[in-house]
Amino acid sequence: MDTVDPNLKKENKKLVDFCSAKSDLISISAHQIRTSISAVKWVIKMFLDGDLGRLTIEQETLLRKAYESNEKAIDVVSELLLLNKTENIIEKEFVIETLDIVELVDNAIFNFSGEAYARGIEIIFLKPLERLPKIDADKEKLLVVLQNLIENAIKYSNMHGKVFITLKKLNDFIQFAIKDTGIVISEEGKTKIFEKFYRDPDAKKKEAVGSGIGLYTIKKIVEKLSGKIWFESSIEDGTTFYFTIPMSK
Repeated sequence: MDTVDPNLKKENKKLVDFCSAKSDLISISAHQIRTSISAVKWVIKMFLDGDLGRLTIEQETLLRKAYESNEKAIDVVSELLLLNKTENIIEKEFVIETLDIVELVDNAIFNFSGEAYARGIEIIFLKPLERLPKIDADKEKLLVVLQNLIENAIKYSNMHGKVFITLKKLNDFIQFAIKDTGIVISEEGKTKIFEKFYRDPDAKKKEAVGSGIGLYTIKKIVEKLSGKIWFESSIEDGTTFYFTIPMSK
């Protein structure tokens, strides 16, 4: 027998509808803002590349500053969109299917080939010599995990650094490892890195823009997929994030 107060149900539905409307408004507005400032970015770049005529040194200096400020604005709006999306992604229903992990990692790497090249970072996928079993997971959610870890590895690596990705069997799981040669996680960060909104002090110095929601989100996703996530970080070896996903039964 349903004993929940009808008025409470009604108020709860109002709250859910309000949150949904607010989320939609944020997404629509942020997308419109990002579209506009992205258009400005490419116009400025055309000037800087000399496509619209030669610039004086003073003009180029001012436009380069404008370009950099515009890039920061795009990053902020992108973080707003990410935050709005990831707040709900954990709660959405997981659609489990059998996946080829090598193909999935290849697809994730491809999405960051341009950014890695621009930052002078080499992504090295050390594919296993033997064919690995497939896994059971939600493809969209697992891509969020991979993309977040690969993006962080690129973002926090030093120029001309390397990112190594490996896969291996670990009991009834497949273990993913994403290793970078960049900044080291602080002692404080080693206990807080997966907390919501937490950003490591050195990460803030390297990249000022960030929501601190990414690692929190992917930890929740991995755990919902019956896996585990952890990391190792030292000055000698850089930082490696590991996570496991069950093999297909």
